[in-house]
Amino acid sequence: MPNKCFPVPLLGVSLAFLPIPALAQSKAGTEGAGLDPIVVTATLGPETVGESLSSVTVIDQDTIRRQQPAEFRDLLRAQPGINVVSDGSYGKTTSVFLRGAGSSGTVLLLDGIRLRSATAGIPPWQFLPTDLIDRVELVRGAKSSLYGADAVGGVVQAFTLTPSEGQRGWVDVAGGSHDTRSTSAGLAATEDNTSVLLGGLYSDTDGTNLRKGGDDRGYRNAAGLAKVSHRFERGGGVGVTVLQSQGNTEFEGGDTDFMIRAAGLHLEAVASDYWRTRIQFSESRDEQETFGDYPSVYNTLSRSARWENTLTAGVHELVLGSEISQDEVDGSDQFAENSRTNTAVFGQGRLNFGATNVTGSLRMDDNEAYGRNETGGIALGHELDRSHRVRLSYATSFRAPTFNDLYLVTPYYSGNPDLRPEKGRMVEAGFSGRYQTWFWDVAVYQNEVRDLITYDDDRNIMDNVETARIQGVEWTSGYRTSQWDIQAALTYADAENRDNNKRLPRRARKTARLDVDRLFDRWSMGATLVAEGNRYNDEDNRKLLPGYGTMDLRGTWQFLPGWSGQLKVANVFDRRYAASLGYDSTAMENFRYLAAGRTFLASVRYDFGH
Repeated sequence: MPNKCFPVPLLGVSLAFLPIPALAQSKAGTEGAGLDPIVVTATLGPETVGESLSSVTVIDQDTIRRQQPAEFRDLLRAQPGINVVSDGSYGKTTSVFLRGAGSSGTVLLLDGIRLRSATAGIPPWQFLPTDLIDRVELVRGAKSSLYGADAVGGVVQAFTLTPSEGQRGWVDVAGGSHDTRSTSAGLAATEDNTSVLLGGLYSDTDGTNLRKGGDDRGYRNAAGLAKVSHRFERGGGVGVTVLQSQGNTEFEGGDTDFMIRAAGLHLEAVASDYWRTRIQFSESRDEQETFGDYPSVYNTLSRSARWENTLTAGVHELVLGSEISQDEVDGSDQFAENSRTNTAVFGQGRLNFGATNVTGSLRMDDNEAYGRNETGGIALGHELDRSHRVRLSYATSFRAPTFNDLYLVTPYYSGNPDLRPEKGRMVEAGFSGRYQTWFWDVAVYQNEVRDLITYDDDRNIMDNVETARIQGVEWTSGYRTSQWDIQAALTYADAENRDNNKRLPRRARKTARLDVDRLFDRWSMGATLVAEGNRYNDEDNRKLLPGYGTMDLRGTWQFLPGWSGQLKVANVFDRRYAASLGYDSTAMENFRYLAAGRTFLASVRYDFGH
């Protein structure tokens, strides 16, 4: 087997996209908060994007409001390092491939609470209500040493709405194509150090046809959010968060009733000037009952308790912690085991030596189903001057076999209780420039994954048989002033099965995204352009899906104090593209899952209390 090295010309191509003045320009002033926001997912503590030794993208509330995403996946499409694959539009099965890792190799957190199906191993991306999301952090790179199993490609963390000072609530009513209707409302209050927020939404759509000549397939969703928090005078605080989303989604051959819930309680206290401690108890549920050609019931319940202790010594920081979690599954299929417990201990050190920063992390997971796994990571960053920085990192990761992989037994499928977790090793180099109103960042990485879990057709059993190598380049840039907000991203990723030299399925090698917004005193207008290259839908690389490009246009008008109206035209050129294939068992042939064509959405919102 040839030992292919990383394609060095890719680095040159990426650097060619960098604006030439960036290599010589000095910082003209203080970086704006919008260009260098605080992130908390990349490490076990707050830091700015510029300080982070990881590749990070932040999508803030202003961006979410302006872009008016119909689904959570619309925020993620073609973001650096991300491939999104859906079986059609409006609440249909969605997979996220981050840095080429499998659909089970990306961790989804909601306010620190992990959401996923323990049977299928995939987070419920399609059921997250964007109207109740405040901001999103996309952290690229192996993070198992911080978050345990499945953080092979990275971590996506969504943060729910938080009341701002003086806010009392909102009402939002929207309608558009395919008989789409949506209403959201909420109440908020802040008094001294205590804040409360209650919000909810209801949306309903007739949907579109998922295949050529097919019927429209609808989607209905009702969701609610409740948050209460209190900050202590000496620092720290206590808070409770509960989010629930439930409804029904239709697909070819049936429909599914779903319910996801995330509930968490956290307590943080300042024990001394050098010691801060935090405890979080959480529970998440993923319940789905499917009707139609293949009826089924799959219910997942996950509970966890996590304890973190942060010790500081000047500019240096040490975090020590432990975590215990339990997964329980129930459903219409038979599982040899229906629960498993995982215990973990972890630590992280962040050292600051002026222009040079070093971060190291270690974690040990012990799972009663698949054994013990140790992961670690180390990262080094160095400031060349006030504007430019280089970073290097190495990290290991693992993906846990799901309950389906280990225990599910049907006449056509057999799990394997002897499966080993997939294990990855990722190395990354990054170079960035940050200035008063704009920034750029380029990252080059390679991830080698062994013991991929796949289905052995000859023996009808799950097995560890494959190895993979994923390598790529990501370039991002942004420009933000009081009049313009521009974000751009280019990604090239080569994900290859080293056993047969085939491309890993459902990943596009090339993606690009451009978000441009022109801001005025009382109104704004903007556009989003997304382009993705071709991809194979199968491991044998016989079923090729062509690439596509789309453009969205949008506008917002604040016509009275507290009142605003929005209009969005998505997929302006009416491209009925497909990112995945389905199978028609009656006709015994594949068909393309079509995304929605051109759609319109108009809304009116009233914010009261400011």
